[in-house]
Amino acid sequence: MSSPTYSLLGLWPVINRWKSLVLGALLLALIVSTVVALMLPNVYKSTTVFYPTNPQTTDPDRIVTEGGKLELGGRTEDLDRVITIGESQPVAERLIKRFKLHEHYKSGPIGDDGADQAALDEFASNLRIVHNDRDAIELTFEDKDKVLAASIANALVENIDSVNQQLTLANRRKVLELYAQRRDFLEREYKSTYDSLVVGRRRYGIYGLTMESRYLAKEIIDTEEELRRAEGEGNSSKAAGLRRALRGLTKTDGGNIFNLESYSAGIDQMNTLYARFNDLQTRLINARSAYETARVGISGRISSIYVVQEAYPATKKSKPVRWLIVVSSVLITFALSVAFITLLELYRGNLSMGRTR
Repeated sequence: MSSPTYSLLGLWPVINRWKSLVLGALLLALIVSTVVALMLPNVYKSTTVFYPTNPQTTDPDRIVTEGGKLELGGRTEDLDRVITIGESQPVAERLIKRFKLHEHYKSGPIGDDGADQAALDEFASNLRIVHNDRDAIELTFEDKDKVLAASIANALVENIDSVNQQLTLANRRKVLELYAQRRDFLEREYKSTYDSLVVGRRRYGIYGLTMESRYLAKEIIDTEEELRRAEGEGNSSKAAGLRRALRGLTKTDGGNIFNLESYSAGIDQMNTLYARFNDLQTRLINARSAYETARVGISGRISSIYVVQEAYPATKKSKPVRWLIVVSSVLITFALSVAFITLLELYRGNLSMGRTR
């Protein structure tokens, strides 16, 4: 004797025989799912959209010195870096502590390993950061409190921006130290060269006047000419005075501070000192300017992201969809009921066949 077969249409008589049980199960599922759906809290989500910028273009040093412009970073590495920062544990722990989410999630006291992990898991389950098809980052946060959801979403963007800036801050501090070392070195060299100039001026009588050499040459020529004229005229007293004046102009021991012997001995050295002094002066001015620019740059903060849309409190809930919960529960209950009564019918049929044999 062949075993009975069942089709979808053939299930109707089975359901009809067990309609009381099926209807009871469906009614129970309807009541329970309705109660559960009504007890579920409303969950709201807030979304913020932003673009990461190229980190090289947000360096204040380059913006000030080179006049750079901020560029949106659509590169894969920029997008991945921002998403990684947003999903990192340090950022999550910072926000959990800031918004007192241990208490909000009722996970337990702060410091307890289980409570901390439960809060992190709840936070992570409510967070969604994705790269959309327009190369922007969409950050969505869900919570029963719609105002809190928006606040956390915006705070997450701020923390991502802060951490992203920290990636270049350490290097900028090292650069500032190098600028300071260069400035200090040039200031020491500048002072040392200036002191050498003062000593050289006193020693050689060379003060860097524009017409200094011409004046000395003219005075020597004029004095020597007067001396020759006085000697030709036989004016010995005048000639003696002119010889002393000429010696003062040409010899170091002649009594003149500015004289040909000192000028000839010190002109090359003093020209070198003047050239080095002028060079150090220019370099020191540039070094001071570079240090001040770097110091202003490191103290300033330029956002590393461009926010297109801030997160706002939602005007309607995102979940639960209560009617869908009720309908799904009733349909699942119906399917399970049909499966149960079908198996029961099969079992009874097999049992009856065994008895007839």
